[in-house]
Amino acid sequence: MFRKKKILALVSIVLVVGIVSVAALFSNDSACPSASAPTSGAPSMKAIALRCYGSPASVLKLEDTEKPTLEDDQVLVKVRAASVNPLDWHDVRGTPYIMRRDSGFGAPNDPRLGVDFAGTVEAVGKNVKRFRPGDEVFGGRSGAFGEYVAVREARAIVLKPPNVTFEQAAAAPVAALTALQSLRDQGHVQPGQKVLINGASGGVGTFAVQIAKAFGAEVTAVCSTKNVEMVRSIGADHVIDYTKEDFTQGEQRFDLVLDAIGNHPLLSYRHVLKPQGTLVIVGGLKQNRWIAPFLRPLKARLISPFMRPSLMLIRTDLNHDDLSVLADLMQAGKVRSVIDRRYPLSDVPAAVAYVEEGHARGKVIISVEEMPVDTAHRT
Repeated sequence: MFRKKKILALVSIVLVVGIVSVAALFSNDSACPSASAPTSGAPSMKAIALRCYGSPASVLKLEDTEKPTLEDDQVLVKVRAASVNPLDWHDVRGTPYIMRRDSGFGAPNDPRLGVDFAGTVEAVGKNVKRFRPGDEVFGGRSGAFGEYVAVREARAIVLKPPNVTFEQAAAAPVAALTALQSLRDQGHVQPGQKVLINGASGGVGTFAVQIAKAFGAEVTAVCSTKNVEMVRSIGADHVIDYTKEDFTQGEQRFDLVLDAIGNHPLLSYRHVLKPQGTLVIVGGLKQNRWIAPFLRPLKARLISPFMRPSLMLIRTDLNHDDLSVLADLMQAGKVRSVIDRRYPLSDVPAAVAYVEEGHARGKVIISVEEMPVDTAHRT
């Protein structure tokens, strides 16, 4: 008996030490290294760099870095505008810590930040067929918070509709594709269906309202008092002010609910869905530094086999084909970007901090203008 207790005690100690070691590995923040100077004589550009984890103001720097070199199947884009997504501040903070398994322990593996971009093609590789210098394009590529990005022709890049500005185009890729794939691929939205968008005033929500309408649905949008008129202006048939009414306690039943904010218990949605309805989850609140915002999707995955109506999760796929669908919708005037604020490239830290607060109406834009090489760094 004594021997068994001793073995159990040793096993417990090993487990505790292991857990503490793993926790320390994931949560450790390394000191910020100094930026390395671009190779002498190599073309350079200005870009935001993330070389350690922390607050946007303390770790994001505007640096001189080497201009991307062009491969045979790539398009070199001079970025005119970019936009901020919630993932950007998660990358900056290095939270949830579980993300560091891919992004880097202690410090980021890749200093580039930003995904959504719009700009002008400056050069193309010898194997590129669909684009030529001077084309106005938009899409998704890591490093969008810089003066140039190099994107593979087959990836997430398409021609910008001529009736859409660079800012409007840059606002769209991640948020609009999330909305499109949520409604079309997961929710299987159909004309005449009743669709509810929870979090209708945010980046994904504003696009979801319009895309659902473009598919012929009757849309009910949920937002706060200050955003009611804006949400109506982009096409919502009905608007619920969540500061005055809890839609999960109402009598209305929906064919599809898109939850872009995660401010209600998952099981509460059973009361607002029709018997064959579908709940699609695309967002969640900041719960903790370890696994949020994965905690809500994890809960959803665990209860989905036992929940009727259906419950779906969404992971955005940045791809050429869906970007083309989005471009067509924007050119037809069925989808437009709602822009909250604009910041210059040098003020990306402030822009990311604002998005982290969680109160942006639509999208936050980064204006990327050509800057002299000797411009002082700003944080």
